[in-house]
Amino acid sequence: MSQILDLVICGGGAAGLTSAVYAARSGLDFVLIDISSSMGSQITQTSDVDNYTGFEKVNGMELVMKFYEHAKALNAPMINDEVQEITKENGIFTVKCAQGEYKTRTVIYCSGASHRELGVKGEKELLGRGVGYCAVCDGFFYRNKTVVVVGGGNTAVTDALYLSKICKKVILLHRRDSLRAEKILVERLENAENVELMFNSEVAEILGEKGADGVLLKSGEKIDCDGVFIAVGIVPRSETVKSLAKLDNNGYIVADESGRTSLDGLFAAGDVRTKALRQIITACSDGANCVDSVNKYLDNL
Repeated sequence: MSQILDLVICGGGAAGLTSAVYAARSGLDFVLIDISSSMGSQITQTSDVDNYTGFEKVNGMELVMKFYEHAKALNAPMINDEVQEITKENGIFTVKCAQGEYKTRTVIYCSGASHRELGVKGEKELLGRGVGYCAVCDGFFYRNKTVVVVGGGNTAVTDALYLSKICKKVILLHRRDSLRAEKILVERLENAENVELMFNSEVAEILGEKGADGVLLKSGEKIDCDGVFIAVGIVPRSETVKSLAKLDNNGYIVADESGRTSLDGLFAAGDVRTKALRQIITACSDGANCVDSVNKYLDNL
């Protein structure tokens, strides 16, 4: 594409779709690019969202479709492609994708984050055969069975709650002596009769040959199970811009509330940027703020 756009949005999660809504309303010449035709990123892997204002409880996929339909109603151009490289020369960005490239004056980078691995023996070997990172995606395979969830934050607790409705027993392993999840989630978990909490427990190995059948703790204790779900945090997908913008020690793009990064014209939104709270609602806020910053940046060119 030889045309120079005002904006390219890289990512179709909450931040990206909100950016698309605001960009369309601003009359910007833009395109949103996401590797998934369904958009939504990690939200689609969430069973129940009950902390998004206006929705007492909503399925993650349903909420994403609301975002998508809103953007689509505004004729926001959305393309299914993979962003492979971003460069900047003479004030213009080139966004190279698997199926083409785009020239643009600004970029909102909102690629999100991926699941952090435990890094133990058996994790990669048994992935998809009893080991997973998405309880909503794979939970139905374990109906009336026993599963282990590893982690202590909101995702781990939410996964355990979701699985408790399907599985015979859920064992939540956490390496610390207390959970880091929101109080309301912890209370729900403690009231779930088929959930067992095991604190100060670290996984040394995931056991099994044809499929996961247990975990070995560093203490030497073995726990039998039919599946293992890992929820120990996220890793930002910032690889594409690491040579363009400043990253912190954990790989997050350093950006303030306006989304501005260390490179003029490049803005970051959502889970990929430095921030205290990573939630759907804060990702949406980031998207709106970034488009406001884009408009101000373009006005000053």
